[in-house]
Amino acid sequence: MNEPQQKWTETIDADHSLFDLKLKEVWRYKDLVYMFVKRDFVSSFKQTILGPIWFFINPILTTIVYLVIFGRIAKLPTDGAPPLLFYLAGVTLWNYFSSSLLATSSTFTGNAGIFGKVYFPRLVTPLSIVISNLMRFGVQLILFILAWAYYYSKGEVHPNIWILATPFLIFLMALFALGVGMIFSSLTTKYKDLAMLLGFGVSLYMYATPVIYPVSSLPGFFKKLAYYNPLTGIFECFKYAWIGVGDFSPAMLGMSTIIILILLVIGIVVFNKVEKTFMDTV
Repeated sequence: MNEPQQKWTETIDADHSLFDLKLKEVWRYKDLVYMFVKRDFVSSFKQTILGPIWFFINPILTTIVYLVIFGRIAKLPTDGAPPLLFYLAGVTLWNYFSSSLLATSSTFTGNAGIFGKVYFPRLVTPLSIVISNLMRFGVQLILFILAWAYYYSKGEVHPNIWILATPFLIFLMALFALGVGMIFSSLTTKYKDLAMLLGFGVSLYMYATPVIYPVSSLPGFFKKLAYYNPLTGIFECFKYAWIGVGDFSPAMLGMSTIIILILLVIGIVVFNKVEKTFMDTV
């Protein structure tokens, strides 16, 4: 008597396109994404005295330090914007990008134990990191909006229609952190010292990004060079939209979008290639 043929509900196949993001598969595992997001968000203030208040304390203290060092001592210009609000805008955006990038870059090495025991779309982990950091960013954005509302009531800021582009700017930052993070997470499975190099590189990258200074203050050559930094268009557009200052143009944001999309595609290809064999090298 012939036994009934078994039908598999899941087929794991390493032979797939390097450009395949498996978004349908990721959607099926949306509950797992939620669990990872909840874990990352809760663990960030678990066993702390002040809890979620740290999300406010971090940008406040950082902004005060920048205000004293770069505003009072170095006397860097802010294009006429209130220095406190100018630095707070830069700190808020930078905190989200840097934390997402650094956390995403350790996707393979940090989750090797889970990856080796159970199957799920590997893209779930970097996506959950970007989303959980987005929740932290939302808390810090509230702080920025409260400060912005104060200066707006005094007539010291001049927002414009570009303020509607804020969700798109956040989306671009998320894609940038995701793309570059996937590239480094793939490389660090074989070259462990790249993780330390990335931490140092991100610190230097902040000074190449208009976080503590406006692009208009840069001399000719460095100003042109800054346009090729994908974050320049994002930061300048955000400050121009909310505060009404900055050397911003739509072409600058277009350049940022193109570069970010290219890096995202490279990240997808490298990530999909490495995920097939990373357990042999991690």
